[in-house]
Amino acid sequence: MSSHDRQPEPALRGRRQFCAMLAGSLVIPSLAWANKTRTEAVLYASVGPEFTLYRIEAGSLALSKNASVILPANVQYVWPHPSKKLLYVAYSDRAGGSAGNVHGVALLRVDERTGEAESFGETLQLDNRPINITVNRSGTNLLIAFNDPSRLDVYEINADGSLGAQVKQKQFIDPGIYAHQIRVAPSDQTAILVTRGNDPASGHPEDPGAIKAFDLHDGQLTNEQSIAPGSGYGFGPRHVDFHPSGPWMYASMERENQLQVFSLRNGRLSAAPLFVKTTLLEPAKVRPGQVAGPIHVSRDGRFVYLANRSDGTADFEGKKVYVGGENSIVVFRIDPQTGEPTLIQRMPTQSFHARTFALHPDGKILITASVAPMLVRDGDTIETVAAALTVFRVQDNGTLTFVRKYDVDTSAGPMFWVGMMALGNGWPTNTA
Repeated sequence: MSSHDRQPEPALRGRRQFCAMLAGSLVIPSLAWANKTRTEAVLYASVGPEFTLYRIEAGSLALSKNASVILPANVQYVWPHPSKKLLYVAYSDRAGGSAGNVHGVALLRVDERTGEAESFGETLQLDNRPINITVNRSGTNLLIAFNDPSRLDVYEINADGSLGAQVKQKQFIDPGIYAHQIRVAPSDQTAILVTRGNDPASGHPEDPGAIKAFDLHDGQLTNEQSIAPGSGYGFGPRHVDFHPSGPWMYASMERENQLQVFSLRNGRLSAAPLFVKTTLLEPAKVRPGQVAGPIHVSRDGRFVYLANRSDGTADFEGKKVYVGGENSIVVFRIDPQTGEPTLIQRMPTQSFHARTFALHPDGKILITASVAPMLVRDGDTIETVAAALTVFRVQDNGTLTFVRKYDVDTSAGPMFWVGMMALGNGWPTNTA
């Protein structure tokens, strides 16, 4: 069903029920954090519907769990307002073959001294799973990507940061197949919709992928450009990020286990990638469940980080056991003249399927989050490796040093999102 097919009118739901959940679930201890530096930050991580605040100890990089907010359904993605201390939190109960019936975007207001969150404004009720959201850089619009069926909606953001009406589009939008991310370029005049497509499965042929660029003005998406080398077959982008000063966009190719680089000039993408790099140590030995994941360019534009994810299993003594693969953060140095990425490190995450990771605002900490536990075979023994938050220190040359790992109980749901948010003077631009 395309974006011009009839859809139920979304409505802004009263916040009474959500506020009640917040009041019952958010217990923040007193935190005396006076005179903090500009890059003081906290970590947020979601497990199912639980949205948890962690404090980061500056010297040791130790994490301390401080509080949790319970959302109406599993957290899908989070994006900060560019200037106000507000978080837009997408949630959905859609899972597996169930379409679910609880989908929306909630607003949380964050105390800039402590990271404490509370509800703000009204919750936006949606008719399907919002897999990804973003806010334009002027803070006037919320853009929402839906994966199945693929769709892209735009909403107004009021002067106080609360959500307004949906922006009815004047031009038809081709949302591709399986939209997976929506981003706004540094110019604030170009929106990028990443549509992954699907591998062939169960007798169904491959669905082609694409990266779509739109002019963005006053919430209107126009002049759509679709980049799909090979008509989109063998082209499966997942996420993109932008160089902060150069005309380059970096794309994580989920189905190809690659990093591809496109030029982005005057709102138009190059028809083909400028550079193609494998993310794998053994690209000729791709095991089941091996895919590329999230991607972030450092705020200084010197490095790009991308996750390898692996969670394929096979039957062993009646249980689904990991078959092997690569779970790592791949680090590339960026040539400041050409934008070409050069591999400098592959760092194991010491966990399985890191669906999300985050960079500290000052670029000196990276934290990965794995989705769920994994059964691993050791000879004839089967062990459970827990889902985890893995903390790395980022060196001046961009490489990662392992610091510690925290096991996380994901019985409430998958660990889908993490992000580090600056306290005090502003938000970071790169959220996971």
